[in-house]
Amino acid sequence: MSDLDATTPRIFLARHGETEWTKSGQYTGISDIPLTSEGVKQVTDTGRLLVGPRKLVDPARIARVWVSPRRRAHQTFQHLFGDSISPERVILTEDITEWDYGDYEGMVIGDIRMLRKERGLDQEKAWNIWRDGCQGGESADQVSERLDRLIEEILKVQGPHMDGKEPADVVLVAHGLILRCFVKRWLRYPLDIDLPMIMSPGAIAILSYKNHDVNQPGIYVGMALPSKEE
Repeated sequence: MSDLDATTPRIFLARHGETEWTKSGQYTGISDIPLTSEGVKQVTDTGRLLVGPRKLVDPARIARVWVSPRRRAHQTFQHLFGDSISPERVILTEDITEWDYGDYEGMVIGDIRMLRKERGLDQEKAWNIWRDGCQGGESADQVSERLDRLIEEILKVQGPHMDGKEPADVVLVAHGLILRCFVKRWLRYPLDIDLPMIMSPGAIAILSYKNHDVNQPGIYVGMALPSKEE
């Protein structure tokens, strides 16, 4: 058995590539904005390096893919995987859409904080989305609820296969903030815990379990790439 075959099931988090609002720093929730040409290149390059037989993300080992229905996420899935994942393994779900920014959709953080001050909010502390949520949009509790629901589905898929003998990797193709929220919920942290994270457009992050134990969710801070040799 190769080292790759012996791994505990993993969860790959794939952030969509650049959009025009990614470049400008505008909060992009429900707006259905496509990738830029640079965004397509980011994702295509990531896929070329990391996705494929005997690569980090091997389609043959993927049991399920959850994709945000937003166009930028769907484009990212297509550029990463093409037709290498059979349709019955792919699920479009609102559970992994970006945080609903409500009144703050399309705004940058400085303007959001100014707007909230004008509304009499945040007089003592600056707005923090992890704690305060979004007026007209989602609260941290609402985001946690839908991500926890998705985590339960992932555990059902991976729980019986902690020995790595059967393909049980999963992939989430979604958005920058919601994927960082997912990391916190995967580690069983509340969303307002201070856990600084950075995830570039087109990036792939990896979660898994410690000691092959479904009750010990973990995060890879580094992982060796599989050997190309059989």
